[in-house]
Amino acid sequence: MRRAFATSAVLFCATALSAGDFFTLQGHGGPIMGIAVSDTDQIATVSFDNAVGLWSGQQPLWFDGHEAAVNAVLFTPDNMIVSAGDDFTLRVWSPEGTQLAVWTGHKGKVVSLALSPDATQFASASWDGSIGLWSRDGTAPRFMTGHRGPVNDVAFTRNGTGLYSASADGSIRLWDVATATESLRVTEHGFGVNELELNEDAGWLAYGAVDGGTRVLDLATGDTVADLTLERRPVLSLAQTTDGSLLAVGDGEGYIMVIDTPTWRIARDFRATERGPVWALAFSQDGTNIHAGGLDPRMYSWPVATMSEANPMATGAPSFLADADSMPNGERQFMRKCSICHTLTPGSARRAGPSLYDLFGRRAGTVEDYAYSDALNGSTLIWDENTIDALFDIGPEHYIPGTKMPMQRITGAQDRADLVTYLLRETTPKEISK
Repeated sequence: MRRAFATSAVLFCATALSAGDFFTLQGHGGPIMGIAVSDTDQIATVSFDNAVGLWSGQQPLWFDGHEAAVNAVLFTPDNMIVSAGDDFTLRVWSPEGTQLAVWTGHKGKVVSLALSPDATQFASASWDGSIGLWSRDGTAPRFMTGHRGPVNDVAFTRNGTGLYSASADGSIRLWDVATATESLRVTEHGFGVNELELNEDAGWLAYGAVDGGTRVLDLATGDTVADLTLERRPVLSLAQTTDGSLLAVGDGEGYIMVIDTPTWRIARDFRATERGPVWALAFSQDGTNIHAGGLDPRMYSWPVATMSEANPMATGAPSFLADADSMPNGERQFMRKCSICHTLTPGSARRAGPSLYDLFGRRAGTVEDYAYSDALNGSTLIWDENTIDALFDIGPEHYIPGTKMPMQRITGAQDRADLVTYLLRETTPKEISK
């Protein structure tokens, strides 16, 4: 669930682009994982590139600090931005981009955030199987446990005393916030539940699941009031308009379905991406536009009335989706393990990792346009055939404890050798003929 929260007018002026126009926001170096919208229609985006983008028109202000992909973002009423991601942290930012706090305690990636109605608490959903409750006054967090799998989404009740959660264990649960205990098992879907969208004024709770199930429950009775399931899976994103009249559903096959909630009928349904999933959805404040993110590093926004006629996200053929059987082994290893985070050309392009251009013989942690973790700042490690082999032999987390690099290994010695050969050829600066 990517919910819009109020912010005051001291934030950058809202962009006119959101008023019924098709537009994109370009600048991230990786897929868009989450979107939030303020009450002045300012947009915040988070990405696989480890960054938060706060947009004023087409111009982003970058918030850098996360050490892995960022999955969730929201605005607070007092102008703050809160983000969370694969580095297990929540981070609080000023609207000018200053990191004000880093909250730790989860032992797995954080994939969703919610703000209590009185804005005194945050809730976080983590793949460690817990729900975090974080106080704005900085007191120690509390954690609610009981799900038998990763927690994917959370939503506060209108009075703030309850919290709904959705989990990969297939259940939706309601928790008592004061006691941090489960008060109601809302449903057992059978397949993992990824997304929630709550509308207490209208009396419904919508959810989307791994099997493509998209259902709406009556809050009073628990009965299913609408089953919007199509032959597309999994459901990866949900969003509703401020007035609750429209509900949008994004799935793993790249479609966005827009539902008219008074009648529970499909108002729009179109393929939003050339390929790949729709990971993030949010409406503009007036419901005119729907913003979406997927594999393309741009955020796309379509006017709802004409979205079926708009061009889809131009994901093209990202290197990490290339046919593995069509390339030599060294290139195949690079595409599988490295290409989504690193470029082979000068400039890191806001990717999750630094450029690998001119890699061999370079001291680790020295690419000027990349913000490294403390583990590599000041490092004496030199990248060469042996150190790159060792990195993937035992895994980055063991070779360089504390690194941002994902936990992955290449167990085959020949696979590592082929990767090194490929990198040696592709990252060496080429002479430019005159």
